[in-house]
Amino acid sequence: MRRINQHQDDPDYDTKEKTLLVITPDYPDKDNRYMGSIFVKDHMGSLKPFFKEIVVICPVPFSFGIMANDRYCADYHYDNVSVFYPRCFFIPRILPGMSYKRKLDFDFRSYAIRKCIKQKKIAFDLIHAQFTWPSAYCAALLKEEYHVPYILTPHEDPGWLKEEIDLKDRRMERAWADADTIMYMNSFGVSQLKKFNPRTISVPSTYEPVYHPQDMMISRDALNIPRDSRILFTFGNLQKRKGLEYLVEAMDSVRKTHPDVHCYIGGKAEYEKSYETFIKKRVTELHLEDRVHFLGFMNSPDIPLWLNACDLFVLPSIEEGFGRAQVEALACGKPVVATKNSGSLDILTDPDVGILCERADAKDFARGITEGLVRSWDREKITAFAEKYRGENVAQIIHSVYRQVLSKNISGNG
Repeated sequence: MRRINQHQDDPDYDTKEKTLLVITPDYPDKDNRYMGSIFVKDHMGSLKPFFKEIVVICPVPFSFGIMANDRYCADYHYDNVSVFYPRCFFIPRILPGMSYKRKLDFDFRSYAIRKCIKQKKIAFDLIHAQFTWPSAYCAALLKEEYHVPYILTPHEDPGWLKEEIDLKDRRMERAWADADTIMYMNSFGVSQLKKFNPRTISVPSTYEPVYHPQDMMISRDALNIPRDSRILFTFGNLQKRKGLEYLVEAMDSVRKTHPDVHCYIGGKAEYEKSYETFIKKRVTELHLEDRVHFLGFMNSPDIPLWLNACDLFVLPSIEEGFGRAQVEALACGKPVVATKNSGSLDILTDPDVGILCERADAKDFARGITEGLVRSWDREKITAFAEKYRGENVAQIIHSVYRQVLSKNISGNG
């Protein structure tokens, strides 16, 4: 199944006649009704010019249409990208009732991926595994069987990564150790993964061209929100690690000095429904119903509008692997108020683009918001700072890694 057209130890040779296999536990459907790991799909948009073909395999659970990915995801093709969704049995990590380690024993996604490759007669030259489990473990099995190298991008946040490391599971450790290169999003994760694989480097996530400065008032009019208010905005899955209770409690303080402030929270709880209930209850307890607004599920085209309509983007997360929304906000010229999570510490390195606050500290987060609302920000400097995270710029870094790995593999097996 492996194609080798040349024999040279040259990291700069062309990959346009190569096929990239992408293994991922989440991938949006054709119409983006299911938006799990949409950043992976966005990455394909930047990477597809470098390859003859990209094949994405994303196993989906049998759920009789109950789960959104099972309900919406069907095989499709666009440009030079083919997407396959083999069905199989597994228990999602986030669901309660069974330990993570035990769930690994009842996870048949690696089998489904390998079966799909054989049934579809998929030929490939390089594998890019998104997330450690099950993608990188399956990639390790494919590397052994087909003698094809693989690269791993673990998108796990630091808490999730620690949970995997603490399992001390041989399958997980093999997934890291056998990778030809690991590309992690922040420096803390790189230091942890280097213990398993010295070929671990830091490569950031990206933003897409739709994120760019637009007129604030036009954006507000389009969203039907007050022109004369101070607007805070955040979005993402509503889950405990996002620390939204500290944002809500900070709003209770901020409104006393800024009575015109409103906070809009986009997204919904996929699995942690009780957390969403808790956050909304906290808003009621603090009598913030007229100040904190829940937007629910957000369509992708609306997010750039909200970013351009706000005064500050706020990220109160306890843990973030990267926090891609931050660079999307910066690309729109918006300053960011965030906690000192691993992702934000790597991104907000210049005080002229954002403010860092202590984690799980509503008082300090209120300080950051208040400071952000009164400070005069240089929007052009913020957008210039964000340029290094532009999709095509990061894609060049990733493509360079691809070429080096392929070149070394050809040299080593020639």
